Amino acid sequence: MNIFVLNCGSSSLKFQIIDTDLERIENDEDLELARGIVERIGSQSVISFKATGSSPYKSALPLRDHTSALKFIIDWVTSPESNIPGINSLEDIHAIGHRTVHGGEKFKKSVRITDEVIKGIEDCIDLAPLHNPANLKGIYASRAKFGPGIPQVAIFDTAFHSTLPETAFLYGIPYQLYRRYKIRKYGFHGTSHRFIAHRYRKLTDTTRDNTNIITLHLGNGASICAIKEGNSVDTSMGFTPLEGLMMGTRCGDIDPTIIEFLMHKEGASIDEVMNILNKRSGVLGISGLTNDMRDLEEEVEMYNDRRARLALEMYANRVRKYLGAYMASINGCDAICFAGGIGENAVDLRKAMCANLSCFGIELDESLNKLATGGKEMMISSENSIIKVFVIPTNEELVMARDTARVLLNA
Repeated sequence: MNIFVLNCGSSSLKFQIIDTDLERIENDEDLELARGIVERIGSQSVISFKATGSSPYKSALPLRDHTSALKFIIDWVTSPESNIPGINSLEDIHAIGHRTVHGGEKFKKSVRITDEVIKGIEDCIDLAPLHNPANLKGIYASRAKFGPGIPQVAIFDTAFHSTLPETAFLYGIPYQLYRRYKIRKYGFHGTSHRFIAHRYRKLTDTTRDNTNIITLHLGNGASICAIKEGNSVDTSMGFTPLEGLMMGTRCGDIDPTIIEFLMHKEGASIDEVMNILNKRSGVLGISGLTNDMRDLEEEVEMYNDRRARLALEMYANRVRKYLGAYMASINGCDAICFAGGIGENAVDLRKAMCANLSCFGIELDESLNKLATGGKEMMISSENSIIKVFVIPTNEELVMARDTARVLLNA
């Protein structure tokens, strides 16, 4: 079954085509056939596609909307130029899986898309005003391009965290505000945390019920998840992705009265303050330079830049604090698993994040840690480490393809 996986952002459209079915899933034999991204939709779009075994395709074209971008992708995918095995026409794509950021309390697992499901995703727009409308654009464009005959599935970032207990997902505000507006922690990056836990089980031959780990998805957006007996029981992102760890441009945890203080002192509107907290804070705000960890590490190495160093140290410290808190929350764990662009490649940052955790029995093997870059999946803790430490490159698109196959083939 050729699954077309779409991840639709406000001005971008990422895709993968993955050949999978229940047997392939069981044996970890899924085949990635192609992947690509269209960025800057609505202006001069930047296009980068790659079919497995073929040379990359790159271009720049004016694409006015997501429907135009999807049409361009499909035209390339089905053309002889792409040379994708087994894909010659629309009929060779058997199903579409859509990344959908927010499912609220309604969607606790992946579901086949119907008019009722679309209405449910629309109802969650208030909870994810930047993400759900973009995800819906991909669904609408796919319906227009493929017609009603092809099955489509929505895979929700929030679904994996639907197992959070009330003690973890409620805030210390009047309970009626939760009842009235569903103000609570939802958590995000669920497909990534779920994939990391799955790979950990495969690597260690551990059953789901015995999976007690802490997973870290560390990219420009970052979150940490405590997994007990295979279920998410706490996670750092909350009502929105702003809560939790300090990130590339997001502030993470702050005293909420800072918002009121800034509004008074700066004469700023709530929208202006939220823009600061979401887009001008985090390591960008502290360093004053960039949100790219590689550039910050280079600034420290070449120029010993104080604020670049400070940003890196603050980032690592926030992660350590959450690691300690979550180990206490689930009464210890068997492993810590790093993923995401930073988690998979930032050797020095991983070392800093695990520093001062020897009281928990955590000890990195420095030589192994240095080897774990560029997509390598491996254990980086020493033989003496009580809690094992892994680097596990994430693959959210594979989770989405597999969920699409499971929803349709188990129906």
